[in-house]
Amino acid sequence: MNIKCLIVDDENLAQDVIEEYINRIDYLQLEGKCGSAVEALSILNTKQIDLLFLDIQMPGLTGIQLLRNISNPPSVIFTTAYSEYALESYDLEALDYLIKPIPFERFIKAVNRYFQLKKHDFQITEKKEPVTTDQPFIFVKSDKKMVKVFLHEILYIESQRNYVSIYLENNKEIVTLNTISNIQEKLPESNFLRVHRSFIIAINKIETYSSSIIGINSKQIPIGRNYKSIVMDVLDRNAIN
Repeated sequence: MNIKCLIVDDENLAQDVIEEYINRIDYLQLEGKCGSAVEALSILNTKQIDLLFLDIQMPGLTGIQLLRNISNPPSVIFTTAYSEYALESYDLEALDYLIKPIPFERFIKAVNRYFQLKKHDFQITEKKEPVTTDQPFIFVKSDKKMVKVFLHEILYIESQRNYVSIYLENNKEIVTLNTISNIQEKLPESNFLRVHRSFIIAINKIETYSSSIIGINSKQIPIGRNYKSIVMDVLDRNAIN
């Protein structure tokens, strides 16, 4: 059987990530995605939805307000960058509360709760077929040509005078004649963080951090004095002291 899913999030990249995860899982079928709670209401009134992936902070109507205004809501998994709504979400009997950026393993755990609740006698497994949906990407000019850079491969970005180096997984590096500020404008704030005037990091690639240093792939990246307050606020949201 297929579980019909709806994604509600006002960030296109966040929609794309959840869509990719859904496409990687057997038994999940994406019925639609939308950028506002109001649009979601219309879809919920016209389609059968079994599982709702719902952002909270959205313009006009929040995800929590949406859920309170549905008389017979589907099962809900909240997907948000903010941890402070967790208690309220459980009062609304949400299945789970996922903090962005969401690891795939955590996504699987959340969806397995749906199957446990519905007492299905199977567990979710990843599809063996390759994913057909495109990963989010940007193009940068390097060596006189435009090069596609997949966002999920970026570890960190470093400014080096008139050039910017983009460090990727598998020891790849792309050098472009550009500014780090221009690159930053192309990246989603929910996944990337400016930590220094010369560095942007991929949040989900962080291996270690302290009040002054972030460790990614054996690279020690400094946290700039002017960025420290914002950086620590973002990182500490997912920290357990």
